[in-house]
Amino acid sequence: MAKPMTKTQLVAALAEEMGTDKKAAGTALDAITALITREVAGGGAVTLPGVGKIYCRERPERMVRNPATGEQFKKEADKVVKMTIAKALKDSVNA
Repeated sequence: MAKPMTKTQLVAALAEEMGTDKKAAGTALDAITALITREVAGGGAVTLPGVGKIYCRERPERMVRNPATGEQFKKEADKVVKMTIAKALKDSVNA
């Protein structure tokens, strides 16, 4: 499995794709990240065309088990961030 792309590599690739400098590409990436974070934290969802949909889902209170001790305890309700991958991305990976 290939190593994941770092932020520096992503910014460089984005700058090349946009035909601009790395500073502008970094600012654009930071703005998109902040926008997605704000929207999902507020209970909304963000769809990135061709990539997928990022959203927040609430998990109910449930019983869990500590694997080391076998002790069961109640875990409070919480929220978890999920992502549904777009069919276009799945198809391009499997092609």
